[in-house]
Amino acid sequence: MTKWALGGLLWLMSMPLFSSALPEQAAIPGGVVIVAISADSAAKPKVTYRQKQVAVVQSDGQWVAVVGVPLNTKIGMQRLTVLQSGQTHRALFEIVDKAYPTQHITITDKRKVNPTNLDMTRINKESASIQAALNHWTDTAALPLPFAWPIEGRVSGLYGRRRVFNGLPRRPHSGMDIAAPMGTEIHAPAVGIVRDTGDYFFNGNTVFIDHGQGLVTMFCHMDRIDVQAGQRVGRGEVIGTVGMTGRVTGPHLHLGVSLNDVRVEPRLFFPEREAVAGDEK
Repeated sequence: MTKWALGGLLWLMSMPLFSSALPEQAAIPGGVVIVAISADSAAKPKVTYRQKQVAVVQSDGQWVAVVGVPLNTKIGMQRLTVLQSGQTHRALFEIVDKAYPTQHITITDKRKVNPTNLDMTRINKESASIQAALNHWTDTAALPLPFAWPIEGRVSGLYGRRRVFNGLPRRPHSGMDIAAPMGTEIHAPAVGIVRDTGDYFFNGNTVFIDHGQGLVTMFCHMDRIDVQAGQRVGRGEVIGTVGMTGRVTGPHLHLGVSLNDVRVEPRLFFPEREAVAGDEK
């Protein structure tokens, strides 16, 4: 890896690292960047990005930061703050452009597109609970990767799609949708702790699993929830079943992955799956 020292600023560019304990790297808005921080194995660094702590693990004998990049990130250089052995320095990585297509969806329940004032009161209250689950930090030595797919099915909605509901632009899709019959069992992708469950206005029946160091998976629109907050789950354990609760057009699982409180492309954390007829591309 090449380094430049300039006025006390340490420039460490992102680099590909091969390890089964790391997600796939994609230096784009909505992606994940792996940044080499230090070969000093004695002192684990604390790394922050946009004032959020990010995951740090050892890979190939050095510390690396595993950083989730928001969809609204500007193209160009991004900065990490690194605290190690009482010293603070900076690490930089570069983000390149990614064009996400637009998806038009018709929702019959118009309140799920234009909520009433009463709905908004509920939504705002739920947002605080959702944020608390996604913000939870658990110190772990490693990340339990790669994840195992929670269900099999047709991909009906990819991450990052700029969504238009009933002709009205709304937030981009923050996860991926996998269509499956009602009642299909949903399995935990890795060991973790259930941080919250609930029935939310947009997400329907939802489960959040904390996998450590700011890595959280979320499962939305479920029919049945079989776990509860605080419960430890193992890889492959059934956490509930596929449903069509919340804002949906049919039965499916919305699978989300949050890293340092950033909703990122889920497929970066899973092994490549075989294409299924009807997959969105």
